Amino acid sequence: MTEIDTSVPHSARIWNYWLGGSDNYPVDEAAGDAYTAVFPGIVTIARSSRAFLGRSIRYLVTEAGVRQFLDVGSGLPTVDNTHEVAQRLAPESKIVYVDHDPLVLAHARDLLSSTPQGVTAYENLNLYEPDRILEAAGRTLDLTRPTALILSGVLGHVAGHGQARDLVRSLLAGLPSGSHLSLNEGSRGTDPDYEQAQDAYNETGAVPYFLRPVEQIAAFFEGLELVEPGVVSVPLWRPEPGAATAPIGQHGGVGRKP
Repeated sequence: MTEIDTSVPHSARIWNYWLGGSDNYPVDEAAGDAYTAVFPGIVTIARSSRAFLGRSIRYLVTEAGVRQFLDVGSGLPTVDNTHEVAQRLAPESKIVYVDHDPLVLAHARDLLSSTPQGVTAYENLNLYEPDRILEAAGRTLDLTRPTALILSGVLGHVAGHGQARDLVRSLLAGLPSGSHLSLNEGSRGTDPDYEQAQDAYNETGAVPYFLRPVEQIAAFFEGLELVEPGVVSVPLWRPEPGAATAPIGQHGGVGRKP
């Protein structure tokens, strides 16, 4: 396992800190606090992204009938991980997590607490290896059956939009008709303060995360049948009754492969 560098802030650990997790270090807390001092709304964005993930999984299980999930760039385990949400509703669900971060690997045991009826697996692979991801996932999942591809806040680490779009297409190409994509990413065009804070963060030397215009996020769903209400700011995607629905700089949606 690659040595964990605790001297440099890491985006996955900072995200974990904003979500209220404990798998982070003082350097990550300092970077997270510096970010929130400039833009306190980042905590809302992080938690809204996580809430969207949960609602999309509930839709996929209860309305779309999906029982297999491929979560690429899963990040550090916190609360309501993909397998927890899916197996709470359908205990027989199978989940494969993919990440290459050494800290995520160190905590992979927390992503493997499957129900007896279901299965969870962890693959230590890079987002840039779609063929290897599909090959590895096929050892746990039956990729001739509908599968949900989960991409939650990971494509922003891919600098080029064309390359990010190609990675999504390559992963979807290995999944059959009836499969779904659940995706949400940081966006431009909603909150200038967020954009300024993220641009400043990217200049610190930490692993950058690139916000994308909403039309580029929507482009990841080309060729898919969008589930209503389409690609929207994540609080607006099938919100729970009484939940806050003010738009934020995080957009996402769910699409079905014809």
